[in-house]
Amino acid sequence: MDIQKIIIVSPMINELKEYIDQYNLDQEIRYLTDDKLTEEDLEWADAFCGFQIQKNIDYSKVNWVHSLGAGVDGFLSGRNWNENVLLTRTICSFGQRIGEYCLSYILRDAQAHQKFAEQQDEKTWNAITPELLSKKRAVIYGTGEIGQKVAGILSVFGMKVYGISLSGKPKSAFNQVAAIDSHFSVIKEVDYVINTLPLTDKTADLFDKVFFEQVKGVGFINTGRGKSVVEAALMEAVEKGQVRFAVLDVFREEPLPASHPFWEHPAITITPHISAVTTAKEAVGCFIDTLEKVKSGQVLENKIDVQKGY
Repeated sequence: MDIQKIIIVSPMINELKEYIDQYNLDQEIRYLTDDKLTEEDLEWADAFCGFQIQKNIDYSKVNWVHSLGAGVDGFLSGRNWNENVLLTRTICSFGQRIGEYCLSYILRDAQAHQKFAEQQDEKTWNAITPELLSKKRAVIYGTGEIGQKVAGILSVFGMKVYGISLSGKPKSAFNQVAAIDSHFSVIKEVDYVINTLPLTDKTADLFDKVFFEQVKGVGFINTGRGKSVVEAALMEAVEKGQVRFAVLDVFREEPLPASHPFWEHPAITITPHISAVTTAKEAVGCFIDTLEKVKSGQVLENKIDVQKGY
């Protein structure tokens, strides 16, 4: 594919430009913020690179669109994508970051950090025996690159880790993988549920009232997409004890409104979509690698199947 003119749209265009300049590219590049992008820019360009796209602009004018993030729901949701336009995503340290994020909250739970903090406030001496991770079981929704990395990190501590995917295809990182159509058979006895799934038609509202009725006393960690969770159902599950605690990094509306009840609930921990931050250096590294492969017609591991949405 011949790529001569590129548009890069991002709030961190200065940082991206600093790293891209180090590669001395032959291509002509326009660096823009989202509010400055126009139809004329896309008519000029061969490729677009950014975190998401504006709904009112026709991106089929370019030949290649590259997401600076791991997810592409911001590109595909509510849009009939022109399959002649190549769509790729960023692959970098997301799995490691999300794995360490999940591990930190699982350890906090197993080591009874919250209980000891409460006892310290009350000046209460009560010996609670921390639990071993080797006695715990987790299920990870999503068995792709990120899910496998998370599974590997948890497995180091002896945890038994199950995976849920659309196909149910076995993956070596998991003790067992089940298809999403039969996932209820796996989740009934687990201690932790972790979502790393992308947002697609099949994963939207996946964690609903029926789902939460299948679990008992689990820790629920969402690093995938907010729209995969029915928020009212999760709140009800927390109140009923079906979910013992929830750690949420993604939400249906971001930033999470100050009036949202999640903020006030003592069993819910909120983080501001930071479990898999894309650094400028990593984003540029993946973009440059993808650019070279696009130009030379090499196989792209980060190419999106727009029918599947990932």
